Amino acid sequence: MKNGWMIRAGNGGRYFDDFKDNDCVAIGWNSLGDLRSYSSPEALKEAYIQHFGNAKPGRTANAIAMIRKFRDDIKQGDTLITYSQEHREYLVGEDLGQYEFRPEPEQVGEFQHIRKVKWLGRISRDQFSQTTRNSLGSVLTVFSLSDSVINEVQDRLSGKPVVQPTTADETQTAEAEFEILREEVVSRGHELIKDKIQGLAPEEMEELTAALLRAMGYQTRVSARGPDRGVDVLASPDGLGLTQPRIKAEVKHRSGSMGSNPIRSFIGALREGDQGLFISTGGFTREARYEAERATIPVTLIDIDLLADLVVANYERFDIEGQRLLPLVKVYWPAE
Repeated sequence: MKNGWMIRAGNGGRYFDDFKDNDCVAIGWNSLGDLRSYSSPEALKEAYIQHFGNAKPGRTANAIAMIRKFRDDIKQGDTLITYSQEHREYLVGEDLGQYEFRPEPEQVGEFQHIRKVKWLGRISRDQFSQTTRNSLGSVLTVFSLSDSVINEVQDRLSGKPVVQPTTADETQTAEAEFEILREEVVSRGHELIKDKIQGLAPEEMEELTAALLRAMGYQTRVSARGPDRGVDVLASPDGLGLTQPRIKAEVKHRSGSMGSNPIRSFIGALREGDQGLFISTGGFTREARYEAERATIPVTLIDIDLLADLVVANYERFDIEGQRLLPLVKVYWPAE
């Protein structure tokens, strides 16, 4: 069986009609010139970094992988698909077997990297099962398709009707797949937020803690830099610690779990009327959690998982300083 590939027609499918009218698919990265001139992955990577930089190595690796797939991995006879968000239609074709470089792009938008295609038909998104819609939803410029997706595409091209769920079990299966996808998106977003938090400097972590407490309704004061002060952030309704609740927070931004001794020392510095907040991005040992649980003064331990959850839950109330430290965007998901 031939392989299948999705080739995005620019943002939102803006070049969908160009692809259709010129019997081709295309990708950007024109500055690289003819992709056949790079004899090794290392040479391609070097050229990519020279033209586009390497501020985000992960993005660089993804881009190079997609470029190589477009140049090398797609073969004659493979199924190629592109999508128009405007029309909610997929254009399906068959690759004709040759990567081309056009020094002067005159017909296909702004693209110079081309693969010729024999278009076979158009399929409405509504004609696919939910599972296939999910599989086709990646925002990558170039990605491979599973055999099940290719089979369903071929079924639609041949005129076979969509098999709608006919029993409660089948309906529940489709709903379960949709829920799994939602959970995967939430989980991936959570991990990416943790990555961003982990990348902050120690001083920025203290500012993030203060921003979180402000979003939760407190006024805050961050201790001046210098030797370990024991309390990094003071939060209270008046910002001076004269009114309760008076929260004293210590922030440890390092790898490795926090043991019981630092927790014990922190608790020892708290006074009547204080409430302790100890944040450790490296987590806590069992003994450290035991110390906090048996303390006579309330102490809450926050690891990076809980910190990310608290940030998300309160982010809409973050002030400008907090949002600059950790820029996030809201993602909407269909309700049940």
